[in-house]
Amino acid sequence: MLYRFLADLLVLFHLAFVLFVVAGGVLVLRRPRIALLHLPVAAWGAFVELSGRLCPLTPLEVRFRILGGEAGYSGGFVEHYLLPVLYPMGLDRLEQLWLGVFVISLNLAIYLVLARRWMVSRRGGDGSGKPGGNGLRPYPGG
Repeated sequence: MLYRFLADLLVLFHLAFVLFVVAGGVLVLRRPRIALLHLPVAAWGAFVELSGRLCPLTPLEVRFRILGGEAGYSGGFVEHYLLPVLYPMGLDRLEQLWLGVFVISLNLAIYLVLARRWMVSRRGGDGSGKPGGNGLRPYPGG
């Protein structure tokens, strides 16, 4: 019973980890210091997808399931839990590469927005030509 609970808990943690890899950059837009955690997590997620390796959490979950009297499964977490929802036929190597490219592209775009914000704030404005200005009129017609 304990091992089944640990396996289920690990699945929830793994899902949260995957979501943070993919969309954690959105949190970074609101709280830039989260980048200190998100960048290595996103790099790890992209590495796992692009290299075709299994995340170490997957064999641990399978081990807990076996110890709990359940059948384990082959393949990775993404293939077992996430892709059946997205791709009922399963995951092949090309799809796995595209997932890695997607993670990198999404996060690169977010970090480019952050870099632009940082550069604008360092100049003292937003490119409007006025220090500290935002280029917006204080009221309509103003």
